[in-house]
Amino acid sequence: MVGIIDFNAGNITSLERALDYLKIPYIRSKNPSELKDCDRFMFPGDGDDAYAMAELKKSGFDSFVREQVAAGKPLLGICVGSQIIFEHSEEGDAKCLGLVEGEIKHFYTIEPKMKEEKIKVPHMGWNNITFENGDCPILAGIINDSDVYFVHSFVICPNDRSVVKASAEYGIKVPAVIQKGNVFACQFHPEKSGITGLKIIENFCKL
Repeated sequence: MVGIIDFNAGNITSLERALDYLKIPYIRSKNPSELKDCDRFMFPGDGDDAYAMAELKKSGFDSFVREQVAAGKPLLGICVGSQIIFEHSEEGDAKCLGLVEGEIKHFYTIEPKMKEEKIKVPHMGWNNITFENGDCPILAGIINDSDVYFVHSFVICPNDRSVVKASAEYGIKVPAVIQKGNVFACQFHPEKSGITGLKIIENFCKL
């Protein structure tokens, strides 16, 4: 059973629709105790990293997620969920979950020339992802350079670049898929990325 972690962020309904289409059973809850028996977790969300962390702490999901990952259960972070698995975010100067070493930085912090060159942020729309650093199970059966749908202003910056399994080009090289052990993350929205995104979701649910 898939547990969807609901921390009052947007974009969960589209993930539910994708799981319904794939006929994958799930439970969505704002209460950690209702998800404790799930065997894997999805962590979707739009919005602000600092807000997300405040909501996780209020609900107890911050410690719950750490405990479930430590127990070996797979976790998939999506969009904001892909960012707050790291240690720190510039967005609201937020201390995050610390499941993966690294931080989250704004595009213009990483490359100020993007602002001078008037490269639009947020990075919004379809962009292709290129595989790197070996195989990743959630990318099984996906064609290299497939297009997926992005909406983000902040960028995953892992300390260990080997955890990046796919990246996109948008002014800089943008980490798009992360894997560290049983922790996975997509900076893009697989639930809005057509057949490619559905395959990624299906792959995760079969781990």
